[in-house]
Amino acid sequence: MNPSAETRLPRALLPFARRQYRLLASGLILAMYADGVWTIAVIWQVIALGGGPGQVSLATGVAAVGMLFSTLAGGVLADRVSQRQIMIGLEIAKMVAFGAIGLASVTGVLQLWHVVLASLLGGITTGMYYPAYSALLPAIVAPSELQAANGIEGFFRPVVFQAVGPMIAGAVIGAWAPGPAVLMAALAAIASGVCYLWMAPVTARRLGEADDEPTSVERTGARRIVTDLAEGFVYMARTPWLWGTLLFACVLVLATLGPIEVLVPFALRERVDGGATQHAWVLAGFGLGAAAASLVFASIPMPRRYLTVMFSLWGFSSVPLVLMGLADSTWMFIAAGVTLGILFDGPMVVWGTLLQRRVPPALLGRIASLDFFVSVALMPVSMAIAAPVSAAIGLTATFVLAGLLPVPIAWAFYFAARMWRDEIENPLVDEDHPKLVDPAVS
Repeated sequence: MNPSAETRLPRALLPFARRQYRLLASGLILAMYADGVWTIAVIWQVIALGGGPGQVSLATGVAAVGMLFSTLAGGVLADRVSQRQIMIGLEIAKMVAFGAIGLASVTGVLQLWHVVLASLLGGITTGMYYPAYSALLPAIVAPSELQAANGIEGFFRPVVFQAVGPMIAGAVIGAWAPGPAVLMAALAAIASGVCYLWMAPVTARRLGEADDEPTSVERTGARRIVTDLAEGFVYMARTPWLWGTLLFACVLVLATLGPIEVLVPFALRERVDGGATQHAWVLAGFGLGAAAASLVFASIPMPRRYLTVMFSLWGFSSVPLVLMGLADSTWMFIAAGVTLGILFDGPMVVWGTLLQRRVPPALLGRIASLDFFVSVALMPVSMAIAAPVSAAIGLTATFVLAGLLPVPIAWAFYFAARMWRDEIENPLVDEDHPKLVDPAVS
């Protein structure tokens, strides 16, 4: 590795000076692309089979269930075996699932239960991917580069997963049929797996190795899994900045995801006579704000008052929903979407870096899985209650309530966990000139 490479690259691009990271990032982008294509293709494949809203809900719902129940197990696995091998295995599973659906669709033998099964498998791979990726990244880049690497992920996720993948899938489906689009997702999964195969083996500390959390007896089977999960929950309970953030995330998801996902289309229709096009503009605005904020955080050092900065943004991230509740023109909805993207995803870069720099390596997979679990656990509840609440108190009041309720709760957790003191006692200041050496690579 050339130490002078750092001086030739902006901070946001420093991780790309490492071959290991270039391969990891390439695999990540291809995996996002495959998932983005599948997200659209699975819906239109169900419709092509004669399915209606109930069948589409079934296919997408089982994916959410698979994602929810696999992520904690994925965290345990990521702390015990090679994260790189886990990711290779997940891409192989996606290749098989997507490839089988695509071929069956093209040959005319596809049935609905095939799609539902593949959707379940896709949800499981998504739930297990994030803990493995999060635990692997600190072994690939230097600590001072983690924020840039997390910002890169935050930039590409809305661009590739939410925009490029669905747009290309829609064009292919419109020109031909869902089957070729699903095959395209399978090919992307193959390419992603190849990138991980080309990576050099990575040596990282794992649960049970020297200097890790001690275990009094060797555990096996289900008992070991339960005990490993319990260790993750105990660590969370003993770490104020961690439980404070995760509990607030539960409140934020419960208050905001339902109005964003369920009520925005109805608000657009009621206020501006909007339809799918206007809804797409709002979602694009959210993605644009998320990508821009992630790129900004990838380009700056870790803030000295990182917990205060993170909560200052997240604490007010729901407020743009108030604007949606009062909006009477499309541009107001779009502006609210952009602001939501900035305030939601900008702090995510700090949060991911915080986990990777302060959580012990032997626990990182499980803590990352807890983070992901919290992010999706209350999402179905939020979506389920959004419509009844809006029917009871009206769209405007629902948006205003969802926008204002999380604000005092955020600051209650901030003060309860004494985060302003924690960040002073545990500084995460980057070095001005970090050495560009691949860490822990055999």
